[in-house]
Amino acid sequence: MKSGLPRPCTSTRTSTSTRILFVTDLAYEAKGRRYCDEDIFLSSRLREDFDVALCHPLDAAALLETGAFAVVAVRNSGPVLHYAAAYEDFRARATRAGVPVYNQLTGKADMAGKQYLLDLSAAGYPVIPTIDRAQDVARLPEVAEYVAKPKAGADSIGLRFLERPELAGLPWEDGVLVQPRIHFRYEVSFYFIDDAFQYALYAPDPERRWKLERYEPTAEDLAFAQRFIDWNAIEHGIQRVDACRTPEGELLLVELEDLNPYLSLDLLDEGTREAFVSNLKASLRALPTASVQ
Repeated sequence: MKSGLPRPCTSTRTSTSTRILFVTDLAYEAKGRRYCDEDIFLSSRLREDFDVALCHPLDAAALLETGAFAVVAVRNSGPVLHYAAAYEDFRARATRAGVPVYNQLTGKADMAGKQYLLDLSAAGYPVIPTIDRAQDVARLPEVAEYVAKPKAGADSIGLRFLERPELAGLPWEDGVLVQPRIHFRYEVSFYFIDDAFQYALYAPDPERRWKLERYEPTAEDLAFAQRFIDWNAIEHGIQRVDACRTPEGELLLVELEDLNPYLSLDLLDEGTREAFVSNLKASLRALPTASVQ
């Protein structure tokens, strides 16, 4: 099975290396992405400098309470929608135990649901117009189709395309977001560690979201992405700002992934990938860690 990722380097960790609980669902299947390959590679590279143990999201809460781990790193753990109660239990236990979680649990974006799209839209940020009430339909532009999705959704789960008259029949009380379906030129993603930009990738074909190529952002592009990173105010973690380029040339936020963003590391050149790994290690080393047994 070819992943496109290089073989890991020789380990340099010591007996006093920080112990990291690396949360991942290696069996989760995502359209157009190889979660397992990315996390096998990334955990192997972290093992050069840290003591690393992999676990499934459903095991994370119990394992962090053993006191054996100084940090919990949440990576490609799949949509929280599939284990919402267990995730909330994990958050509560991590907070009580004082174990740092990477990404930091104070994220205001996808980590907390889709409410941020409404908040940012209302605050005038460059976001696709978003509503969650029937009485606000008039605020949406007249387009051929609209996108309806659950507030607690992820990975296109529950997504529907509707014409305007159909919006009246939506179960708004169940927590539904509606946006105009924008026929954009392309989607582009900006990847950050903490608040520092790392690289950007884009999908030239709007119908092939995960067929990505390297993207060289302009100063205006980076200012757009940085605005959302600054708003979220996460001090430690990996974030991905997803945006679309409208036919008029404007960038609009599609999603701010601050829980477990897929990184597409296999598509990077070796130099960029090595720089990302090095910067991730540095970010983890800078964390205040919990004492371990």
